[in-house]
Amino acid sequence: MADEEATPMVTTLAQLAEADPRRPVLTDHERSLSRAELEVRTNRLARDLAARGVVDGDLVTIGLPNSVGFFEAAIACWKLGATPQQVSSRLPKGELDAIMDLAQPRLVIGLAHPSVPSLPAGHEADPSLSDAPLPIVVSPSWKAPTSGGSTGRPKLIVSTAKALTEGVVILGMLTGQRSGGVHLCTGPLYHNGPFAFASSALLLGNHVVVMPRFDAERTLALVQEHRVDWLYTVPTMLQRIWRLPEEVRDGYDVSSLETVFHVAAPCPPWLKEAWIRWLGPEKIIELYAGTEAQSATMLTGTEWLDHRGSVGRPAFGEMKIVGPGGDDLPPGELGEVFMRPPGAATYRYVGAEARTMDGGWESLGDMGWMDADGYLYLGDRSADMILVGGSNVYPAEVEAALDEHPGITSSCVVGLPDEDLGNRVHAIVQVAPGVEVADDGILAFLADRLVRYKLPRSIERVTEPLRDDAGKVRRSALRAERLG
Repeated sequence: MADEEATPMVTTLAQLAEADPRRPVLTDHERSLSRAELEVRTNRLARDLAARGVVDGDLVTIGLPNSVGFFEAAIACWKLGATPQQVSSRLPKGELDAIMDLAQPRLVIGLAHPSVPSLPAGHEADPSLSDAPLPIVVSPSWKAPTSGGSTGRPKLIVSTAKALTEGVVILGMLTGQRSGGVHLCTGPLYHNGPFAFASSALLLGNHVVVMPRFDAERTLALVQEHRVDWLYTVPTMLQRIWRLPEEVRDGYDVSSLETVFHVAAPCPPWLKEAWIRWLGPEKIIELYAGTEAQSATMLTGTEWLDHRGSVGRPAFGEMKIVGPGGDDLPPGELGEVFMRPPGAATYRYVGAEARTMDGGWESLGDMGWMDADGYLYLGDRSADMILVGGSNVYPAEVEAALDEHPGITSSCVVGLPDEDLGNRVHAIVQVAPGVEVADDGILAFLADRLVRYKLPRSIERVTEPLRDDAGKVRRSALRAERLG
């Protein structure tokens, strides 16, 4: 669809407010807004930001916790033609400094930085400002999230998609979002996935319920309370919910759920099977893509039962598997996953360079293989692979086996130097509170699931979760700490 035929995101939100002004649109742990309230509040906030110098094309860094206020800030940016550039509200100073150098934002909301004007969390626009509609201005980029990837060095991934409704809602619609439903946002909004799918839900006229932080039982309670039909998750969340006592998990009414969507990390097969048995395969949808969105695969639970372990076939764009010499590999052979968008570039990096091949192909560094039907199966990032005595070990496979252990809450596997083997598999595990699991017991459990050379040679216990609320783990940083 040509841009001139598409609808500005802010126009869609205004039309929804006019059609049903009293319908709830945003709810967090402290307050709820109707569509009409969201419209007038963001009109006033947009004028407040404009008075502070924000104009179309600017980046505005938003460092707010998950809340109604986060969305108000993003929508106010869109109303000025600016781009919300989301970061964690708990971002360390060093990382914030690096992002400020890259983004050069006009304003920071929720965090303070000496080089950029800022507004504190909880800021309210001057009530004397008009709340009337603003002239329509379309931002050249509707989002600009950050990513550290496997390197840990911040970079901006600036979308080249304008702030137009049709381009934002497409993935939501493909993954089961419908008009007038209820979306539960469980993940941190500074990550691309939660922000993108919650934005799609808003534009489709959904009521978006925002959790301040993921909690397994609270998630089920909110599904029951608000009759949620579309639930955003990552495998870490699925595991924490599944590990609740059965009487707790089954004590909530989750019959309203039509889609349980998971993304961001490989889902262990045992966990996927458990959710399929619980809710039914037709309700489970998986997506594999990067923030860059060159291409994406999708997979229903029903398809997964016929292609166990797969993340699906491309829903848009193209993917292929490439060998070390740059040659295309046939079905069944492991190589690097390269992607190509269906049209123009979908993003631009600030602070990094893409890994490319001739013909418009790009790689995020993931390894994988395709079967004869075109279904993709993932290994790990090439940088994370551990070479043990000449054999390749992919950390995600070992972590999936560790996380299946009933006493282990989360895990991370890294390679550490070994005089004999070159590298050894080192497992870092978070053990459930009050549970004692000996190394021998862990290794015996893994021996039924992994060949011998993939077994950890050393096991370390930690008390803090190893994955964040978005399901991400920084293996490179954890490895560097142990080498230090």
